[in-house]
Amino acid sequence: MHSELDDNFIAVNNKIKRAIHNANREDESVKLVAVTKRQPKEKIKFFLDKGIKIFGENRVQDAINRWTNIDRTNIEIHMIGPLQTNKSEEAIKFFDVIETLDRDKLANALSKSEYKLNKKLKYFVQINTGEEKQKSGIIPQEAEGFINRCKLKYGLKILGLMCIPPIDQNPGIHFAFLREISKRNKLEYLSMGMSNDFEDAILFGSTHLRIGTALFGKRLEKEKINWVYKEWPNNFFLTSI
Repeated sequence: MHSELDDNFIAVNNKIKRAIHNANREDESVKLVAVTKRQPKEKIKFFLDKGIKIFGENRVQDAINRWTNIDRTNIEIHMIGPLQTNKSEEAIKFFDVIETLDRDKLANALSKSEYKLNKKLKYFVQINTGEEKQKSGIIPQEAEGFINRCKLKYGLKILGLMCIPPIDQNPGIHFAFLREISKRNKLEYLSMGMSNDFEDAILFGSTHLRIGTALFGKRLEKEKINWVYKEWPNNFFLTSI
């Protein structure tokens, strides 16, 4: 397994360096976010040993389960999946950055949770550049107003924008679109580009690449949960640990 992961790590880094060079950018201007969705702990530990410092998770509870007993010193964990408002407090406790801020109800819930927990996070606003009904993200026409409300009304620290282009369209069009929205709103960071299009994303100014399968390989079919039997009071039942 380690040989395959090592090959993946070298291949991804070489592609990133080549794209950075072609775009005339500095190496430090692009950060790799290793997406750990449905990946086992041993693979995460392998990439921790390789020096990766930023990881992306899609679901709150899965992230908590996966990172239990893993040293998070100097590690940054990003929420990159849709976030429910009733999970806002757990998200504030666990994550360092939330990349999927996409509606007022969520912004309000996160703001209240920050105040309650006395903890400030960093945020990316997710833009639905393709205006796809099935996809999360605020539509582009409402982006400026929403960004301003997040900053001024809800007191959230907005660092940048994030998008997931439609799978049947040229991603470069959407990367360029997101970059323009970012410039208009004077935001520093752009989270765009995944395993199949991160080289294009670098050319269009991405600062955070969300890469999963190109690094880790095939995902598990479903999240791995360890089960134990507990007695209460005379019957046995299953509970996750």
